[in-house]
Amino acid sequence: MTDVPAGAGRPLLQVAGVEVRYGAIAALKGISFEVHDGEIVALLGANGAGKTTTQKTVSGMMRPVAGTVTFDGRRIDGIPAHELIRRGVCHVPEGRHVFPRMTVHENLEMGAFRFRTVDRDDLDRVLTMFPRLQERIKQPAGTLSGGEQQMLAIGRALMGKPRLLLLDEPSMGLAPMIVAQIFEIVREINQTGVTVLLVEQNAAQALSLADRGYVLETGEIVLEGTGQELLADERVRAAYLGEEIAAS
Repeated sequence: MTDVPAGAGRPLLQVAGVEVRYGAIAALKGISFEVHDGEIVALLGANGAGKTTTQKTVSGMMRPVAGTVTFDGRRIDGIPAHELIRRGVCHVPEGRHVFPRMTVHENLEMGAFRFRTVDRDDLDRVLTMFPRLQERIKQPAGTLSGGEQQMLAIGRALMGKPRLLLLDEPSMGLAPMIVAQIFEIVREINQTGVTVLLVEQNAAQALSLADRGYVLETGEIVLEGTGQELLADERVRAAYLGEEIAAS
């Protein structure tokens, strides 16, 4: 394992030897990695590398055929997704998946389903973090722009009081200005004490934000290091930062 930066906490998430299959196809081939309390960790890789499958396995949407997933010292592989939400693992999947006919407010309330009542302080914090949602609080979620729906999806997850937030491609399909806002919000969320496991095609943005990262290829981890180490790695630069190199 790569040395964890000074100041990082204990492992909150440990993935050990995890194998996942889609029928005869091996999607994950015995991967192992850790996410420490308080970190932002990025998973990089081309389409089909296994990034989303990794997140789905951590969040209980898929079950490994081998290996273990441990959260806060307790094994969680095989536990249903709704139970993992109760334990503090919240997943914002690719595509946002807001409830289009429900209002912004109702979508946020759905994020707090594991509690008997909506915590008004939590709602106020989310709306302060996402003032655009406050402006559109009574609108159906389906009328929001792509960037606003991404903000709503993240805000809804935050209403579940996550300890570990899984973000899958939060910048996909968004304008550059909105992408910058989303990444700044992710940094702000992390600074409140939420640990983040980030899947992101925008390698430069992800590694600039992340404490550490792992690179997946065809279901295997082939590189790992701090965000800055991976940004400087020639293999990463050639595979994922070609445009930045050409522009420099």
